[in-house]
Amino acid sequence: MDKAVNAGSGVDESVDADLGVDGPATSDRASAGRLAPDQVSAAPVSTGSGVDKAVDAGLGVGGFGGVGFGVGGRRLGVGGIVRARQLVREAFALSFLIRVQLPDSPGTLGAVATALGAIGADILSVDVVERAGGVAIDDLVIELPGGRLPDVLITAAESIPGVEVDAVRPYAGVLDTHRELELVEDVAADPADGLAILAEGVPKIVRAGWALIVAASGDGATRLAASTAAPDLRTIDLPWMPLARATVLDGEESWVPATWRELGTELAATPLGKPERVMLVGRPGGPMFRAAEVARLAHLAGIVAVVLPD
Repeated sequence: MDKAVNAGSGVDESVDADLGVDGPATSDRASAGRLAPDQVSAAPVSTGSGVDKAVDAGLGVGGFGGVGFGVGGRRLGVGGIVRARQLVREAFALSFLIRVQLPDSPGTLGAVATALGAIGADILSVDVVERAGGVAIDDLVIELPGGRLPDVLITAAESIPGVEVDAVRPYAGVLDTHRELELVEDVAADPADGLAILAEGVPKIVRAGWALIVAASGDGATRLAASTAAPDLRTIDLPWMPLARATVLDGEESWVPATWRELGTELAATPLGKPERVMLVGRPGGPMFRAAEVARLAHLAGIVAVVLPD
């Protein structure tokens, strides 16, 4: 039995406007899809790639050789088809965080950007993690077109002499190098919920997968707060607590849960106001925490601890 087609909610109308669809919605599924010949607004459209063809098929685009279009009994212009294809391509594009070691000399980063651009990659943001001994460590968030494997990023970047890729991993959003101040302000505005706010915000700052805030207890360490993606542990044995200073931890030691080791999780920790309260940060799959990142973590913890309740 044919079912009624949505006659146009606010969301539908918004999408229609974005796609350039006009005319009333059909109330009968039988009339959806290709328009009658006298309703067609004919114009040539490139047959396009496989993705474009799939979009056209999903929209019910008809006509001959890509001429003429209909969506649910509405008129769809060439601009609408092009926009629909663009929206799908954007949906399939993937973002990655790539950490590179490169000579700290003028033009090197530009050469890397050119090499990445040659494979269709788009650099969304860049952050200098560390500079020492003539070598720079940079984090780049890169958008890669759908259908491309992330190993092409490694090949392109390392085509530049002296450049090495430390790690590539999926990443959402862009790098915000000023997030620390906002996080401190958020904690100061609500100290009672400060631990939870801090745990949720830290992974975004240090580009980690998760953060746990724990306190030393008779049965090991007890969880006080955790980020969204943190392991679901209420207690954990942390033989290195209490912790006097921020440090990188060995992810292969016996106290590390097996699942963390299997994921190749890099770990760093810092005291949070006192040695018995610690923030533990995990980065599944790497890359390893650099000295500058650990110092950044310690500095942030020191500032936030001032406004946290004991």
